[in-house]
Amino acid sequence: HPVVILIHGGCWRNSFGLEPLGRVAEFLHQMELAVWSLEYQRLGQGGGWPTTMQDVARGADHLYLLAKIYPLDLAQVIAVGHSSGGHLSLWLGARSHLPSSSELYFPDPLPLKGILSLAGVADLVRGVAWDVCQGVCTELMGGSPEEVPERYQQASPCQMGPVAIPQVHLVGEYDEIVRSKIVQEDVIELQKNATEVSIDLEVIPEIGHFELVDPTSTVWPIVVRAITKLLLTV
Repeated sequence: HPVVILIHGGCWRNSFGLEPLGRVAEFLHQMELAVWSLEYQRLGQGGGWPTTMQDVARGADHLYLLAKIYPLDLAQVIAVGHSSGGHLSLWLGARSHLPSSSELYFPDPLPLKGILSLAGVADLVRGVAWDVCQGVCTELMGGSPEEVPERYQQASPCQMGPVAIPQVHLVGEYDEIVRSKIVQEDVIELQKNATEVSIDLEVIPEIGHFELVDPTSTVWPIVVRAITKLLLTV
């Protein structure tokens, strides 16, 4: 089975876990996709630099072991993340560029076929400038971009090197948590670094932040189309 690594949002904080994406996981399961819904230590429960990213990396790489037990197609793995989970999904696709000296480095990272970011932030420096989730990016990194610039470079997909994995970015026109302007600026930067892969963006009219992870919403078919497109990409 193709695999979707599903990563929940919640501003990287301990207020929200993976449970709200349960309906999304069930819908993808009904599409005959294997779903690997990752939990990670969040701010307020041991998360932040470097733990949150390390947890997600270990979780993704655990599929190497699971594929020995279950019928998983590791040539067809995509990451789908919402909000802060969108950031972490994009980071999974960029972590192969990390130097071995980085606290976030793991050898032989699981390769991804594609990434779907649902209202995700790809540049934490921009997240600080736009005050995403009331200053949470500074809390996540343990300091400002001026204080710990190397952390932002290693945790911001926009700053981590050439983009070699197809990406789709979806965001609501009326999103008040991750504004569409932030995602648009991120995508422009990612497109400049893309190496012969598509980086697509769709700003969906008249929706906010949460419709993208509601299988009963009128825009859910757009999410399904994006997942199907990434899995069918040669």
